[in-house]
Amino acid sequence: MKASEILQVALEAAGLQEVPADSGVLVDGSDIRTALFGVDMEAPEIIIAKQLGHHAVITHHPKGGDPAVYFARVMQNQIDRMVQAGVPINKAQKALKDRQEEVDRLRHVENYDRAVSAARLLGVPFIAIHTPCDVLAERTVQDHLDRKLAGKPKATLQDVVDALEELPEYRNTLAKPKVRAGTPDSYAGKVFVTMAGGTSGGKDVIKAYFEAGVGTLVVMHVPEDVLKAVKEQNIGNIVVAGHMASDSVGINKVIAALEARGVRITRASGVVDPR
Repeated sequence: MKASEILQVALEAAGLQEVPADSGVLVDGSDIRTALFGVDMEAPEIIIAKQLGHHAVITHHPKGGDPAVYFARVMQNQIDRMVQAGVPINKAQKALKDRQEEVDRLRHVENYDRAVSAARLLGVPFIAIHTPCDVLAERTVQDHLDRKLAGKPKATLQDVVDALEELPEYRNTLAKPKVRAGTPDSYAGKVFVTMAGGTSGGKDVIKAYFEAGVGTLVVMHVPEDVLKAVKEQNIGNIVVAGHMASDSVGINKVIAALEARGVRITRASGVVDPR
């Protein structure tokens, strides 16, 4: 399989028509029959893959090239998700603006060629698959929670955590889901999962969700300044499902799709095995 075909499998699994800005083929290649797939794959992991005889490396978090430099562009997708939660589109755009610009500045100064040059010099095809995995994770977790909490208007945050731990990635991870704003016996209200769109949208985005009627946000992770603001606002709850486990929910969906096409995948660097 070609590197571009591997990327296409991920896009199809997530139902995406175009390659997101945070994903792409960093080093091209073909005749790929086995790959090392991890959350954060850089020079050390590329060397390991070469030593183990893998034909390619797939990284979830973009570690170079255009996907790293232009990462902030995918944050624009958060506007659509906010609108789905009931946030007016103009308010969603303004709430996201400052944080998106901050991320763009941070990405602009990174060494975008470090891991890519290692893969190129070693002759190892290198592929970044970020948004497709996150879309799959967001969809999977939201659908699961909707089913488990249906008909339970007084569901608590503990109920949310218990439901999350029924999914194998959360059951098998060391870093279990945690209530970070609210208490286990707090009523959850409307539970909304936001895991795609690059990274955290910041405190203004979180506040916009709560003002639109969301009672509990389920996220991969939350920055300290955002958590502090949520606690001060005291209008909503946050359950942190966990970063590696949440990434793994989507990654494992892509792995299943690739294995169905005959590509043998070895999990590494943070991917939680669902078995």
